Amino acid sequence: MITLSHVTCQYRGVTAVDDVSGVFAPGSMTAIIGPNGAGKTTLLRAIAGVHPPASGTIAKTGLAQTQVALLPQAGRMERGFPISCADVVALGAIPQIGVFAGLPADAAARVAAALVRVGLAGLERRLVGTLSAGQFQRVLWARLLVQDAEVILLDEPTANVDAASEAVFRDMLADWQRAGRTVIAVLHDIDLVRAMFPHTVMLARRLIAWGPTDTVLSAENRRAARLAIDPWLDAA
Repeated sequence: MITLSHVTCQYRGVTAVDDVSGVFAPGSMTAIIGPNGAGKTTLLRAIAGVHPPASGTIAKTGLAQTQVALLPQAGRMERGFPISCADVVALGAIPQIGVFAGLPADAAARVAAALVRVGLAGLERRLVGTLSAGQFQRVLWARLLVQDAEVILLDEPTANVDAASEAVFRDMLADWQRAGRTVIAVLHDIDLVRAMFPHTVMLARRLIAWGPTDTVLSAENRRAARLAIDPWLDAA
């Protein structure tokens, strides 16, 4: 269980998330939505432990940090290094074995299976810098499969992917749901939110709504989010 209590986060000296409280139950599938500049990524990074809150607490009951996986926005990741798809995917094993340990004996098989699962069989030796945006996103999904974490945090995981890639991703979400994993995803695709995420958090730097997706996505809440974010953006 992940419990947020009066969480406030700052980004470059500005309050990006203001006094958010709520609970992510074990095995829940939750989307985080809101206007641009609403603090969605900042909150996700705080939950991951990458960007600690300025005030308030985030309690991960019964969870070690190694059981939490974060998928950052692919567009913000450097792809210029000469590293292969297989090597990127294998990085998913590091939280389990440590930085300086050798890869387990079954690592190559796990990497190959993960690439098959995301539809990239045969691209193990391909350099990630030569991939399309959609292919690179799939490589990052494969890394998550190797990491096999209990809590999966996703920041715009379907940005710049085609319909075939999104279908693969939806299958992965369904697998995680069946396995009882906790999934928290920052998303802009409302159709995907409605189809795959029973719970939704709506942010506009402050919490607008948190609950069942159909309730949170009301016209009234969307209007409140737009009204709440406009003064913040005007002052930025």
